Amino acid sequence: MLMSIALVAGCATTQQSERVAKVDPFESINRAVFTFNENADEYVVKPAAEAYKFVLPEFVRTGVTNFFSNIGDVFVAANNLLQGKPENAANDIGRFLVNSTIGILGFFDVATDAGLEKNQEDFGQTLGVWGLSDGPYVVLPFFGPSSVRDTAGFVVDVKTNFILNSNHLNDDQKIGTTVLRVVNYRANLLEASQLLEDAAFDKYSFLRDSYLQRRRNQVYDGNPPLISD
Repeated sequence: MLMSIALVAGCATTQQSERVAKVDPFESINRAVFTFNENADEYVVKPAAEAYKFVLPEFVRTGVTNFFSNIGDVFVAANNLLQGKPENAANDIGRFLVNSTIGILGFFDVATDAGLEKNQEDFGQTLGVWGLSDGPYVVLPFFGPSSVRDTAGFVVDVKTNFILNSNHLNDDQKIGTTVLRVVNYRANLLEASQLLEDAAFDKYSFLRDSYLQRRRNQVYDGNPPLISD
């Protein structure tokens, strides 16, 4: 009996190792970048986010989150069109128009209350819908979990970003806006990151597996096909 259990455990361990080698062939490099990101977050980004949350009341932080989310709806709409989902794209454009006007430049999310639900799409997902596989898992400096496919999509997202490519903002304003977006985003994740610290035995592996599973669900709109060995 004990030998049978040992054999099953050994097979499971071997299968797990083979799976990890397939999805994360750059693990040693990724873990080094992960450690760098953790240190940058611990000593720079997280303290800034905590100070930001302490100084600004919740309604202001919510308004900032809504503002950036409203700008993002334009890109979400474009990706929904590229994915062949015109109804969702129309919903996204509707959200942008409603929140940009009645919602005062997006600081108030009036569209959600009106029944126009928020969608989440990016060019990495679009590439996935077009049939491009994730490719190896990678950890990007500062930006964290990604994949070869999603890194390519991220580059496109950055190149088409209104703020970063605006002719109406100087370099200091672009940097300031980007820093505000990052700090606000990190402030929204303070509680979740603490739960992760308390729960995850191996934070790196947990984040990797969670990221890949989440992206797969996003590409298939929550209904991914079974993975065959």
